[in-house]
Amino acid sequence: MTQDQTTALLLNEIRRLTDAVERLAGPAPAKNDWSAADCFVWSAENKSLQPVPRPNRIALQLIRGVDHVRDILHENTLRFAEGFPANNVLLWGARGMGKSSLVKAVHEDVRNATGVSLKLVEVHREDISTLPALMSLMKDQDHRIIVFCDDLSFDHDDTAYKSLKAALDGGIEGRPDNVLFYATSNRRHLLPRNMMENEQSTAINPGEAVEEKVSLSDRFGLWLGFHKCNQEDYLTMINSYAEHFELGIDEDTLKAEALEWATTRGGRSGRVAWQYIQDLAGRLRKPLTK
Repeated sequence: MTQDQTTALLLNEIRRLTDAVERLAGPAPAKNDWSAADCFVWSAENKSLQPVPRPNRIALQLIRGVDHVRDILHENTLRFAEGFPANNVLLWGARGMGKSSLVKAVHEDVRNATGVSLKLVEVHREDISTLPALMSLMKDQDHRIIVFCDDLSFDHDDTAYKSLKAALDGGIEGRPDNVLFYATSNRRHLLPRNMMENEQSTAINPGEAVEEKVSLSDRFGLWLGFHKCNQEDYLTMINSYAEHFELGIDEDTLKAEALEWATTRGGRSGRVAWQYIQDLAGRLRKPLTK
C-alpha cells in the first residue's frame, strides 16, 4: 500500500469518527431570531424558539365580562414593559372565560401602546421541566419577555413543578429582570386536592408536604380569578361581537338565539359566546376578519 493510499484511509477513518461523534452530540443549538416575530413557541426538543407570525388572538376591547381582572393584568403588563417592577400572574377559574385570550390580547395592546419590544413565549405544559434552559436563553436579551403557559396543572408523581418554582423566583440567580411568567389554570393551587391529601397522609410531617405544594401558587404575586358569567355579561359579549363584526341581525333574534345556544351547551361563558358568533357568521356567510 502506497503512502497516498494510507493517508486516504486515515482521512476516511477520521471523517467516519467525526460523523459518529457529531451524531452522539445531537443537533447543533438553534440560532434564535428574536426579530422574526413578537410571539414564539418554545421547542424543548431542540431548545429553540419557533416564531408565530400570526398569533390566534382577539382584540382587547372584545373581551367583556372580566373588566376588573382585565385592568389589573393590563396595568401589571404595562409596568413590566416600561421597566418597572411587576408580578408573575396566575389566571385561574372557570373554563372558557377568556383567560388565555386575555393574556394574548393584553400583550398585543401593551406592545402597540408603548412601542416596547415585548415578546410573548408560550411554553407547553409538558415542557415545564426545561424552563431553566429557556431562562438561560432569555436572561441576556434586551427584550422584555412574558413566558406564558396555558392550562397549567400538575398530577400525582409529577415533579416538574419544582422546575417552575425555581424559574419563578427561586435558585441562586432568581428570575431575570426582563422575564415575567403568566399562567392559566382551572385550579388556584395548580395541584388536585387528592394529590395534596395523599402527600399529607404519607409524609413524616404532613403539614410540610402540603406547604411545599401550595407554595408553588404563592410564587405568583397576582391571582386573578375568573368566574362563570351571568346572563347579562353573556349577552354583553354577544352584542359586542355582533356589533364589531357588523353581523346585521336584529337584537331580539340575536338574544333569543344566543340564549338558546347557551342552553344547549349547558352554560354561559366567553367561549360559548364566541362559538355562537362563529355559527351565526357562518349562517350569514360573513367573515370574522374585521
